[in-house]
Amino acid sequence: MGETRRWRAVVVAAVAGLLMPATAVTAASASEPLHLVAPTGPHQVGATELYLKDTSRADPWVPEQNARELMVTLWYPTRARHGTATEYLSAGESRLMVEGKRLTGVDPEIFSTVRTYAFVDAPPAGRRHSLPLIVLSPGYTQPRATLSALAEDLASHGYVVAGVDHTYETHAITFPDGRVTGCAACEQDGERPFFGKLYQSRAADVSFVIDRLTGRDPAWRGSRLIDASRIGMSGHSAGGASAIAAMVRDPRIDAGIDMDGTTDTGGDSMIPAAGLARPFLLFGSPDHASGGRDAWWDKDWAGMTGWKRWITVAGTEHASFTDLGLFADQLGIDIGATTPGIRATEITRRYNRAMFDKHLRHRPQAILNAASPRFPEVAIVARS
Repeated sequence: MGETRRWRAVVVAAVAGLLMPATAVTAASASEPLHLVAPTGPHQVGATELYLKDTSRADPWVPEQNARELMVTLWYPTRARHGTATEYLSAGESRLMVEGKRLTGVDPEIFSTVRTYAFVDAPPAGRRHSLPLIVLSPGYTQPRATLSALAEDLASHGYVVAGVDHTYETHAITFPDGRVTGCAACEQDGERPFFGKLYQSRAADVSFVIDRLTGRDPAWRGSRLIDASRIGMSGHSAGGASAIAAMVRDPRIDAGIDMDGTTDTGGDSMIPAAGLARPFLLFGSPDHASGGRDAWWDKDWAGMTGWKRWITVAGTEHASFTDLGLFADQLGIDIGATTPGIRATEITRRYNRAMFDKHLRHRPQAILNAASPRFPEVAIVARS
């Protein structure tokens, strides 16, 4: 199934299914705000927003914009134990997201009430050049906030995490001057080559973010903490597919993860004939089992020539690997997953961290090599 149709069929039924029945949504949101799961690491977490502008290229979706502008959230370890919790989405962004996804019956500001665990602009902590960098890319039409539970957890374990909003690919991105951009890309996503263009555009975004965080004139005051020789990338859906495109483009990315994202480009595989030799994890729902509905993972697997794992998680659906699975459960909505959102979040966090701990910190990770009794839902489909 194409990514656009897959997103609309699965995630609209999952998150916006928040409206079936609408009375359940109203009751749940009134009694207790939506909330993430507390991070599991030893560090407190800080978060800050960055505005970045790439003047070397025009925007791919609005070419009259002669620069590509991006909003990025950085999550990182801090010693601060108190502070203002980060805002998941503003009330205005929440309204535009609900409107853009046609979520009738949902409180328009529901995503502005989400409880988070990171402190706004808390001082970053760590030794100089000691923390690996992880870049996160969300699904198509999804804001970067939807990977917050994963980002906060990685930061609590000593990673700097950069969540990227890919401008004009979601329904609401707010810039520091008050401008709000919508989903201009949504007007083009019926075209066959659309997702190939999207993956390559995101790869360029990721390279630019890495430049601005690790270059000579870094955009963030905490950049001194980042070890530029240890960089990973993980993404969900289109963001996961973009991890492959980004690794092919940028040799600085040492390890990557595709979480349930089809890599259908409308053409050839993104992996060149020479192959992709750096470590990669294909991690998704049973739909992505070998020989399943998405044959593109079979093609990608064949093109990966380095360390690789192909893992599926029983009882999950497309939204299970994001905060949306958590929210659906909190609102009493059945998205078709038999593995609860809180459990799917635990598994997603643990396997992302295992991948990066192994390849960026060189710590052995038994759960990547064989079935684990702690995670009976997880199947290693293939390994090499």
